Amino acid sequence: MNNEEFKILLRFFKALADESRLKIVGILANQECSVEELAALLQLKEPTVSHHLAKLKELNLVTMRPEGNAHLYQLDSEALQSMSKEIFTPEKIASLIEDVDTEAWESKILKTYIEGDRLKEIPASRKKRLVILKWLVSKFDVEVKYSERTVNEILKCYHPDYATLRRELISYQLIRRENGVYSRVVQQ
Repeated sequence: MNNEEFKILLRFFKALADESRLKIVGILANQECSVEELAALLQLKEPTVSHHLAKLKELNLVTMRPEGNAHLYQLDSEALQSMSKEIFTPEKIASLIEDVDTEAWESKILKTYIEGDRLKEIPASRKKRLVILKWLVSKFDVEVKYSERTVNEILKCYHPDYATLRRELISYQLIRRENGVYSRVVQQ
């Protein structure tokens, strides 16, 4: 998502983060209204409604047409659909984290539970345990077949409770066991 699209998205969410503006959008989705009608419907003062309409107009969410002395407002559904198609795609939303370190949490877990090259303890939390198990499975080569004794010896280098770690690696499907032979599962 480019910087301009990000700013539009931010303005959109800021504008609709207000209860009165959301109600105005809902009302205008159903009918045209003047400032006076909206003020009566929402039990707000007309200048307040005008302020909210100005914010919505900045985003091109509402249109205004004059009728006599009054100005009638309605939701611009085409602008809303256009914004939805251009900005609210899963790919664009996912790109919001381009400058976020997505592995920061995993790094924090590793620093918490690993001292030197040894595991201090096995985390109780399943999510934290998975981070540790992924770190441990990296100690095994993908192409190599291991005996249970070899797996135990490798795991013993990192923590004394190698049996639990071996079972967990299998249950999280990071290592496969077939006929007493262990191999690392290739992750997609």
